[in-house]
Amino acid sequence: MKILIVDDETNIRDLMCRYLKIDSIDGVGAENAFSAQRILREEPFDAILVDLKMPGMDGLEFVRWVRDEGFRMPIIMMSAHGEIRDAVEALKHGVQDYIVKPFNPEEVVIKLKNLVEAQNFRTLQEMEERLPQERAFIGESLQIRKIKDTIYRIAQTNSSVLITGESGTGKEVVARTIHEQSPVSSGPFVAINIGGVPENLLESELFGYEKGAFTGAVSRKSGMFELANGGTLFLDEIGDMPFSLQVKILRVLQEKCITRLGGTEPLPINARIVCATNKDLEQMVRDGKFREDLFFRLNVVRIHIPPLRERKDDIPLLAAWIIKKLNANMGRHFSGLTPEAMEKLKSYDFYGNIRELENILERAAIFSDGDLITEDNIELRGNDLRPSVSKGAETSIAEGVSLKEIEKQTIERALRRWEGNRTKAANELGITRRTLITKIDEYNLDI
Repeated sequence: MKILIVDDETNIRDLMCRYLKIDSIDGVGAENAFSAQRILREEPFDAILVDLKMPGMDGLEFVRWVRDEGFRMPIIMMSAHGEIRDAVEALKHGVQDYIVKPFNPEEVVIKLKNLVEAQNFRTLQEMEERLPQERAFIGESLQIRKIKDTIYRIAQTNSSVLITGESGTGKEVVARTIHEQSPVSSGPFVAINIGGVPENLLESELFGYEKGAFTGAVSRKSGMFELANGGTLFLDEIGDMPFSLQVKILRVLQEKCITRLGGTEPLPINARIVCATNKDLEQMVRDGKFREDLFFRLNVVRIHIPPLRERKDDIPLLAAWIIKKLNANMGRHFSGLTPEAMEKLKSYDFYGNIRELENILERAAIFSDGDLITEDNIELRGNDLRPSVSKGAETSIAEGVSLKEIEKQTIERALRRWEGNRTKAANELGITRRTLITKIDEYNLDI
């Protein structure tokens, strides 16, 4: 949990940060509303504690800005005056509570924790009403808010979308969300996992076939492209597409028509194409394993889903959503997790991402006897697991890749993780922004 404390009095900021730390809560201080605006744009917060009277921009103006920007976290207003009309005005502008200085910091910490828990529950209910399907794209961190904004912008277009991210981050969930927010939402959503279909069957699965096209083709069969007409075709793990088939996929994207195996008549295709992969397609292009022209055709809009370990502030909301599902599927009535259990989850790196979180909580639910999942119910597998991509990278390094190539690949990965943000990538790499820009020019990187 992370709280933003906005007050021009240093002693108030320091006092609250110390008391929050006792409860293992991160407190970040801002000495004025303008500084708080900058911080909110850079980091996610669970709640805000803000003073009413501040120079430049007062607390009420700041609260109005917070709500206008779409931030939904609970806010507690502080004031040394304690006038009724100030409290009423604050509540009218979206403040959840109003306290008078001097106050008991322990009581304020309790208020903040209760408000955050209640907010998570309300947000969960709203999401369930808005996204009734089995899986929902859940999160309120800065990264996820940006992805949701991107989804909203591109859903109304027919542009191809490439979704990248590790296994278990929710790539198909994002694809379904794009479909459900698009003008073709009433049409079919057809998904195929390229890596899950044998190579000798993949072409017939995608394009279909005519009767007699090959031994065993006893009747005509429509392929995935046809079935997705008027809707969305989701090609999962596009990085596993055989090189020999890639040129045929490119032709479909260019000409908007297909020909069934054994057929001669072109069939028009009207389906939006959304692809996903957990592989580094740029590197595959450089290695000659993926066609460059197909890559650029698919990569019109890129959505990168960060791994769960890079957005741990979303864990409480995700956990609450998963527990709701477990209650429905298992006939249980869990009300949530103990604070200790939640902290144990947030200390874990989740290299299996959301899928691993679901598995851990399902096991915890099976062995829990009470209404709350406790720390003892949470069994973590250990952070020694790593994605296969990382292992591959380590193997390549061990096989004698040059130091310059290792540096180049490391910079590329950092830039992709931060969607091209030079400052954040430089911070992750432990170098200055100027040094990073020099390296980008040196290696002629275009990210």
